[in-house]
Amino acid sequence: MELTRRDALAALTSTGIVVGAGAAALSQERLADQRAEPDVDVDTLVAVAEVLYPSEVTDVREFVETYVAGRTADRPDYRDGMADALAVVDDRARRWFDGPFATLDRADRDATLRQLGADAIDPDPEGRPPARVRYYVVNELLYAFYTSPTGGSLVGIENPIGHPGGTTSYQRGPDA
Repeated sequence: MELTRRDALAALTSTGIVVGAGAAALSQERLADQRAEPDVDVDTLVAVAEVLYPSEVTDVREFVETYVAGRTADRPDYRDGMADALAVVDDRARRWFDGPFATLDRADRDATLRQLGADAIDPDPEGRPPARVRYYVVNELLYAFYTSPTGGSLVGIENPIGHPGGTTSYQRGPDA
């Protein structure tokens, strides 16, 4: 299952960042500029995504880079919050496993997130470090994945309630 830039743009559309039928509002040049000078540790963010996303998903880096560039563009406070949360993840990995989070194997990455409590705590952008990690990193990545066409199709919500789904969806009768 391959994640694409188009998946990331679709996920951004669901957040209200890209409006309309196309992705003209979030140009390729703007994304490239955002990726050229990232304030966010993309390696750590991709490593977290690799733990959260199903193992059969490929091309996670391009998807995450595109999504986070669009999500943090023109939002310096949000970008700083995400960068701080990722610094917490990396710091804990260094203390507990003697290495940067991105260099750990999948099991140690998962253990880091669980020991941090990011899997069980309520998200809070102003809360304790685990709550900020949950808000800025875990929830953000999960939202991006499951609102993308590829992630949504994995769990059967590629055409969620309220989504028109094209003319075919209303021209056919109910399934028997």
